[in-house]
Amino acid sequence: MAEPCFDVAHLGHVEVYTDKFDESLDFFTRVFGLTESGRDGDSAYLRAYDDYEFHTLKLTRHHTTGVGHIGYRTSSAEALERRVAAIRAAGYGGDWVEGDLGHGRAFRFHDPDGHAFELYWETTPYEAPEEERPALKNIAQRYHGRGVCPRRIDHLNLLASDVSVFRDFMVTCLGSRITEQIQLDNGRLGGCWFTVNNKTYDLACTEDHARGARGRLHHVTYATDQREDILRAADIFLENGVHIETGPHKHAIQGTFFLYVWEPAGNRVELANAGARLILRPDWQPVTWTEAERRKGQAWGLKTIETFHTHGTPPANEAAQ
Repeated sequence: MAEPCFDVAHLGHVEVYTDKFDESLDFFTRVFGLTESGRDGDSAYLRAYDDYEFHTLKLTRHHTTGVGHIGYRTSSAEALERRVAAIRAAGYGGDWVEGDLGHGRAFRFHDPDGHAFELYWETTPYEAPEEERPALKNIAQRYHGRGVCPRRIDHLNLLASDVSVFRDFMVTCLGSRITEQIQLDNGRLGGCWFTVNNKTYDLACTEDHARGARGRLHHVTYATDQREDILRAADIFLENGVHIETGPHKHAIQGTFFLYVWEPAGNRVELANAGARLILRPDWQPVTWTEAERRKGQAWGLKTIETFHTHGTPPANEAAQ
């Protein structure tokens, strides 16, 4: 077993594209309950109340939907340089770019399917204005209870044409550990779940069933404190005309209690009670699920609906161009 690598500290932020910017921004602030911490050109910077960074979601006006880039913060400036050296040695290339409002310079590179990643160290911790200052000094922002009001960003799920190739990319470039995976009967990997710390996962990758599509997003996820928050969220989504795709229910893989919706532009967003399980064992071996086991559905028997396998953003016809 390779020595665990902790050069990368955590998932920092996800940039999501929308071709319905005003509607998407209304969803993420008024309904989902994130706070806007800044605006820059065609992008709004958003955060959950217990995220320490300036933003965890960058919502960008675009001609289509999907993911713009994925940002991870490293554990030190030296760790960033080590990761850059490893990425370049593996032949993935990349370039230094200026940071967003929320962080300093970053090293941007691409996975084999074309998703853009960036690693950074220098960051801008959120400084709450007077109206958002918490009563307790050990959280970043007050709990305002607006809309769904999740606690923090948790993970995202990307689609890829070859999960095995993407797995090698994550291990090489980010030093990720594999916590769970799906082994298909045809020999391919159907899905893989990765962590860079002691969370069960901060990124998942599943096989894209759309032939020829590249660089698509399956979903981005924010975490709640408890299951009751997700049940309450389902009612909030219902009252606001948000498309509920599946759930509330419990995943078999990773054991998270979940609810999936589509925001107005069609990007899939998940709420999950994701903090119960931690990977504390340093010699953890990946849990492998068979195709037959996955056909049984989710933890309590809910069958996985068809759109969960077919819907991604941007639409497949756009992603294949």
